[in-house]
Amino acid sequence: MTATTSPDTTTDPRRADRRPPALGGFSAGVLAIEIRRVLRNRRTLMFILVMPAVFFLLFGLPSRGERLDNGLPVTGWIMISLAVYAAMVATTSAGAAVATERALGWSRQLRLTPLRPAAYVATKVATAMVLGLLGVLVEFAVGAASGVRLPAHVWLESGLTAWIGSLVFAAFGLFVGYLAPAENVMQFMGPALAILAMLGGLFVPLDLLPDVMQQIAKFTPVYGVGQLARAPLTGTGVDWAAVANVAAWTAFFGLGAARLFRRDTTRV
Repeated sequence: MTATTSPDTTTDPRRADRRPPALGGFSAGVLAIEIRRVLRNRRTLMFILVMPAVFFLLFGLPSRGERLDNGLPVTGWIMISLAVYAAMVATTSAGAAVATERALGWSRQLRLTPLRPAAYVATKVATAMVLGLLGVLVEFAVGAASGVRLPAHVWLESGLTAWIGSLVFAAFGLFVGYLAPAENVMQFMGPALAILAMLGGLFVPLDLLPDVMQQIAKFTPVYGVGQLARAPLTGTGVDWAAVANVAAWTAFFGLGAARLFRRDTTRV
């Protein structure tokens, strides 16, 4: 009788090929494919690039010549607010796209690959932030072409704040994408974002609203980003209540999305 020997798993090339990929599967190539896929969606591009620019032309241009208390143009206030809106629409839409992928069974397919859940989420967030940056740049370009003139530091600081602050909406998009069914998520997101933008003071200055509405606005996820993005223009300095608002909502949506993601992938 000949003894059977088990294969040496340490030298088996088939085992060597099964080692986990670097960074859990996150790569620039995968990210580039994801970005190209999103940019091919014409409806998404219309809401990200066209609608905020049209809003500026409709509501910003009639305010040309008006000045803030510090002498800077009111059109700058409107442009920065709409840049925040463009970024929040872009990042939320990109994050909420996971609902469609779930409905198509893509999450089940991903469980058969070496791609780690954290790498998948990181790819979605990075894609959302790229779209958010594109939204801010387009809005600023439209504003500059329309005659908005601001100090260089205001362009830079407000733009970066609007973009980085939109991370809260990338988390919001993922949260809703894992919570709502695919057939309803995009229908829900458009009106919800418009209402949040109005309540948070992006469309109308808060000091023009009733006191009750001003108090409600401070607890919306839009309020903090808007206040911080406009601070370089208005010269009000850092509002720590706005910082706390952004941090709290980002943590809430981020942790909620992570919990829903674990629940979703456990089922598949």
